[in-house]
Amino acid sequence: MSSALPVAVLWDMDGTLVDTEPYWMEAETALVESFGGSWSHEQALTLVGQGLETSGAILQDAGVRMSVQDIVDHLTGEVTRLLAERGSPLRPGAAEMLAALREAGVRCALVTMSMRRMAQQVVAPFADVFEVIVAGDDVTRPKPFPDAYLQACQTLGIAPSDAVAIEDSPTGVRAAVGAGVTTIGVPLMVSLVGAGAHILWPTLAERTPDDIAAVYAAHRTGEHA
Repeated sequence: MSSALPVAVLWDMDGTLVDTEPYWMEAETALVESFGGSWSHEQALTLVGQGLETSGAILQDAGVRMSVQDIVDHLTGEVTRLLAERGSPLRPGAAEMLAALREAGVRCALVTMSMRRMAQQVVAPFADVFEVIVAGDDVTRPKPFPDAYLQACQTLGIAPSDAVAIEDSPTGVRAAVGAGVTTIGVPLMVSLVGAGAHILWPTLAERTPDDIAAVYAAHRTGEHA
């Protein structure tokens, strides 16, 4: 291997590991419409990567007459139901990368703003890979604050500089970069241009741990140049 691997890779979940954003959008639309409102695709995109409490407040502004916590509980329940009915649609290359990282001895953590009960359901097939889950109900401040990534590193017992994050949203990228983690952006629903990721990949398909090692080495070289 030409470059040293990071100690850990920290994965975002929705839109990065699994393409669950259509499930969220479906649940949001049904909820807003149940109160007589309308919810466009453009409005739904503004929630991508946001903490659920932030999303709940935005949905209140769209006419949902429920408390933020009730909105969070409702959406989590609906998306969890859709996951159970339709499965977890992995993003291209995600399963292969997880398997390769495990074989290479790289530790993995999940850093998501979804609730823990949903995160556990999504990663159940990879229980032997994900050592740590930091979920939306585990942190006081959601992404784009760095808290979730800092907590993941602390739980793993590593420095943020020892990790690489994979994210699909500007909010998530800012959180990871703010924590001091080398960050790979793999956009799905929204552009990551200008969000601050250290590199952008269109997909994880055909990528290997060697590619992650190269990004990690290049960022660390730049830091110490």
